Amino acid sequence: AGQDQGYTNGFGMTLVSPNLVDFTDDPCLPRLARAVNRYLERLHPGEFEQQNMVFSFGQAIYTPTDKTRRDLIKDDRPYAAILAVNFGYNARNQDRLRTTQLLLGMVGPSAQGKQVQDAVHDALGDEKFLGWDNQLHDEPVFRLLHERMRRWPGDATVNADGWGWDAISHWGGALGTLETHANAGAEVRFGWKLPDDFGSSPLRPAGENTAPPRYGLGRGWSAHLFLTSDARWVVRDITLDGNTFRDSHSVKKRPFVGEAGFGLAVMRGKWKFALARYWSTREFDLQKQTPVFGSFTISRRL
Repeated sequence: AGQDQGYTNGFGMTLVSPNLVDFTDDPCLPRLARAVNRYLERLHPGEFEQQNMVFSFGQAIYTPTDKTRRDLIKDDRPYAAILAVNFGYNARNQDRLRTTQLLLGMVGPSAQGKQVQDAVHDALGDEKFLGWDNQLHDEPVFRLLHERMRRWPGDATVNADGWGWDAISHWGGALGTLETHANAGAEVRFGWKLPDDFGSSPLRPAGENTAPPRYGLGRGWSAHLFLTSDARWVVRDITLDGNTFRDSHSVKKRPFVGEAGFGLAVMRGKWKFALARYWSTREFDLQKQTPVFGSFTISRRL
């Protein structure tokens, strides 16, 4: 209750390829994906033991705290919505993973944030936010992101058939009109039959990573708890800084932001369910509450 502000809602759908020989000629990829990859060849990794491609589509909505005001709330974050597609390239060598992602999207009324939020609030019987006329203007956005991860212990077979734990570190950064930042953090997991992957943090762009496993899918039930963290030095965030080329509402963002969360992931066969809760430090001056939000992820291997 009372938490429908800041990052107020988001969804994403992701399609992941199997392990690929390459990104331009492998028949596992659809013809359209192979054609796109020929134009994005500079983003492809070099020679690695395993590699795959990720395509995702999603939306994120941001609102101020006071839903009843129609005027511009100068001391709170702008109304903003982002609608985007994301192309990702994973490359794995044993216990190390690197991922490069290119996001292309739109911020502003064309991202349909007001329409989606109104529809959800109508279905739930909640009051609508009245200030969407003050949202950021339409603007195409992009983000090029690169992140590297390492898993300890590196031998996944140690935890494959019983209780165990592991830790996954990450560091990287992003450059673009959507956001520019540098980040680093870690995730610790404990559970039964830990998966041969690199974590379960879907709210970080490279966090819910879908790298190809080295030893295939596990059998029967498996489950684990995870504790995740991320620290960012933020140079630009369009949802706080406002439009790039036009005057718009903005707030004074804080350059350093920390985030921590915990959750539970359950897997059986080709299915995975993950539920998580996150806390973040304040993102801008005069922010009334520290952000708190949750995520629920459903995955199925085809």
